[in-house]
Amino acid sequence: MSRKVEFYQLSRKFVDSKDVPEKFQHLIYYSLAIGHHVGVLDCFRKIMGMDREEYAKWIAKFPPGEGRRKLEGVLKWGEIEITREHIGILLRSLNSALPGMLPEEKEWAYSLMGLLRAIAEEPAIYLVVRAS
Repeated sequence: MSRKVEFYQLSRKFVDSKDVPEKFQHLIYYSLAIGHHVGVLDCFRKIMGMDREEYAKWIAKFPPGEGRRKLEGVLKWGEIEITREHIGILLRSLNSALPGMLPEEKEWAYSLMGLLRAIAEEPAIYLVVRAS
């Protein structure tokens, strides 16, 4: 079985509210709104994936710097989060690397750019990138 790198996007948050007394129901909504993860499960959906070797070749085309280093983290640590604070560095890296990418790599780049724009519009969204 080949090893993969997969991108997941937060699709929703889940709270098992049956365990929360009625008088504290408002705390569930407050917790979701401010992003606390006590009793909150983040539910993800797979957005894209690729072979681990293809991923390594793709990010090797990025210019040296923070954006490339961020994406290399998945190969080193097995998982990374991409949040609003990473949008600028990743968009700059993607735009710089586009001219040297193969058509399939450009598709990945455009998909990631779209996901980053979604995070910019809705800060509660974030991505998790996992290597298996």
